Amino acid sequence: MKNLNRVHLNGLRALEAVGRLGSLQAAAEELGVTVGAVSQQVIKAEEQLGRAIFERTARGLRETAFGGPFLTRLSVAFRQLSEAVATTRRRDDAILTISVAPIFASRWLIHRIDRFTAAHPDIGLRIEATTTLVDLARSDVDLAIRVGPGGWPDVVTEFLIPQVVFPVCAPSLAEKIRTPADLAAQPAVVDGNDVYTWERWLKAAGLDVAPPRARHVFSDASLCLDAALAGQGVLLAYPVLASWALKEGRLVAPLPIHVETGMGYYFVTAPGVPEPRKVALFKQWLRAAVAEDVDRVTGAVIPARAAASPSSP
Repeated sequence: MKNLNRVHLNGLRALEAVGRLGSLQAAAEELGVTVGAVSQQVIKAEEQLGRAIFERTARGLRETAFGGPFLTRLSVAFRQLSEAVATTRRRDDAILTISVAPIFASRWLIHRIDRFTAAHPDIGLRIEATTTLVDLARSDVDLAIRVGPGGWPDVVTEFLIPQVVFPVCAPSLAEKIRTPADLAAQPAVVDGNDVYTWERWLKAAGLDVAPPRARHVFSDASLCLDAALAGQGVLLAYPVLASWALKEGRLVAPLPIHVETGMGYYFVTAPGVPEPRKVALFKQWLRAAVAEDVDRVTGAVIPARAAASPSSP
């Protein structure tokens, strides 16, 4: 530890930020100081260390032969420090903070959250419904639930369920859909932000029929569901989006064809942080609830033949 007395901590932070982000400007923005201040901190830190970490070139700073490995170890050390500090914000075992996409929170979780509360009355939930990327190592979020391909960097991911997609519609419209070919005569409610189109679904399901004609296009999946509930068309939906409406009989799945999109739902947590009891209990409860729901909503799943585009945690 005495080696740390040789150089100021702010200087080490400046070196690490410049090395990781690639420029003085990016480091200054992250650290909340001026470019000149970062430059001076880098120079002073190099003087204190007695080694050149960066080479000055016409194109900016470039790591020296010594600087490359040094900065790698420095980044690992600061990440561990950040994770250690983050654990101090998670002392309250009575409150579980979860980051989840708004559509998952409003259309699936909100209808079932009382079951978790009944089973674990000593744990209160704080739901952050957002699609914004969360730095789990630096926030007070205990657990995130995200959909995508998995394998995201700098986090721990744990597979929950595969994402599947299938047609749903109001009961009055379902009466007109007896076979896949009947889809062509029906209007479609389309999510303009969804990469999984009707054409992809039909191809993955091995169906050589025309897709339903697009009537309304929305930029929000929740609005799409509301349009389907209002009888405005057939919607390609996911279990977490439509399962409650299906259970209540407000929507019907007219064709028992469910196709995997190539993505999945994942638990996401910060690396290097011991799992608290509250997180373990919630994950256990959610696994059982989701499994029960998926078994009820989906029948035989037809594997996707084309993977969807990646999403983020």
